[in-house]
Amino acid sequence: MANLDTLSARQVAAGIAAGDFSATEVARAALDAISARDGQTQAFLQVSEELALSAAAATDAARAAGQALAPLAGVPVAFKDNMNLLGTRTTCASRMLEPYESAYTATCVQRMLDAGVTPLGKLNMDEFAFGSTTDSSAFHPTNNPWDVARVPGGSSGGSAAAVAAGEVTIALGSDTGGSIRQPASLCGVVGMKPTYGAVSRYGVVAFGSSLDQVGPMGRRVEDVALAMNALTAGGHDRFDSTSQNCDQDYLAHLDDSIEGRRVGVIPALLQAEGLTPEVRAAMRQAADGLAAAGAVIVEVDLPNMANSIAAYYVLAPCEAFSNLARFDGVRYGYQEPGCATLAEQSSLSRAHGFGAEAKRRQMLGAYLLSSGIYERYYLAAQKVRTLITADYQRAFGQVDVILMPASPTVAWEHGAISDPAALYLADVFTISNNIAGNCGISVPVCLGADSGLPIGAQLQGPAFADAQLLTFARALERSCGMEGSVAPAFAGKGGELR
Repeated sequence: MANLDTLSARQVAAGIAAGDFSATEVARAALDAISARDGQTQAFLQVSEELALSAAAATDAARAAGQALAPLAGVPVAFKDNMNLLGTRTTCASRMLEPYESAYTATCVQRMLDAGVTPLGKLNMDEFAFGSTTDSSAFHPTNNPWDVARVPGGSSGGSAAAVAAGEVTIALGSDTGGSIRQPASLCGVVGMKPTYGAVSRYGVVAFGSSLDQVGPMGRRVEDVALAMNALTAGGHDRFDSTSQNCDQDYLAHLDDSIEGRRVGVIPALLQAEGLTPEVRAAMRQAADGLAAAGAVIVEVDLPNMANSIAAYYVLAPCEAFSNLARFDGVRYGYQEPGCATLAEQSSLSRAHGFGAEAKRRQMLGAYLLSSGIYERYYLAAQKVRTLITADYQRAFGQVDVILMPASPTVAWEHGAISDPAALYLADVFTISNNIAGNCGISVPVCLGADSGLPIGAQLQGPAFADAQLLTFARALERSCGMEGSVAPAFAGKGGELR
């Protein structure tokens, strides 16, 4: 008898291929784990039991017929609820889209399905991906599996929590300013933001179109690499003009040595305001671990990184305002009843369909794009974006990757931070990566000496060096020994393969 918690994605797929257990048995074990655990984590918005069992049955039928199985055949996976999947709702955790049934399947989801995964459902998030806690979901907050009184991070908090609680093996999230890496750090899982354009965004509800990127989360770097193989299979997606051909084997060099390779550190970041002592100590531990693996630690500088928050909160709200204008209560989404005119219906539908943070960001975007303001702020933010990108290019001329925190703190209690501006600072170490379009990953390195909660170290790499980034992430994972951890309170509860 085994528990799904203990198995990697490769082990699940290999066990099914060998006949050690069936895909249906795996699907039922995952559904049992969700049933046993999600009452505490509240990671899911919708469990797609029928889709899961149907996909598992198809995998079992293919094996019985002697067909070669796909690389992730039978692996339990769930998707952030801004990704369309036929047979499920896509709500973006908003009342605005509460009844919306997916009309098609997003390319990133389809590629995971093509790789053989068993789709378990849709995961909670901050409304329209606006947030760092998952508390702004219109339906319910998600809890951190390491301490259910604390936030899981956001906006992909449901994805991180589902993986950390052992409810799924892999989850997909989206990252506009740190929304994969920050919750991965707070929940003690691996979370990767690929290079902008590496993964198709077709079928993913847009927040900031020049910043959004879909990426995988798992309990192991290897699981994330396997997911990257699936997400990039087939190369460029003709439905997403920004997507690139990044189809390659991300496992091929995963365990290569990093002997003599160069890792950049930014000493000033370790003195940043708000960085807690235990996170600072974890970064030193991560640097020591990479050095022990043979890497050369080099000091670098990103002089304009300090301006990334200011630039982001001009660029992102402007793009959000543009993207969310389509939700007007006419074509789809929440419709205010009893309105006398179309204008009244649109206005009240938006007023009552969106939550506070969604309205705040759209109003900010509308202001920043208004005449006379646009030139003063939006154009200036684009110039800062150019400077930040140039800083990274210079730094990556000296080093292969850059090491920095993923979050300045461990997970905090629900409601402990109520000031929106203070919450925005939760992404202070991740936003610059989205602005430049580079790749980044958070790897759990330790439990905080004071809190006992997980801390992730972030590695950032140049654009389209995603495979190289995973090599360094695997070396960091080996050196720090948190590979495959499920939050202790959830380990072994449900999910048994009989």
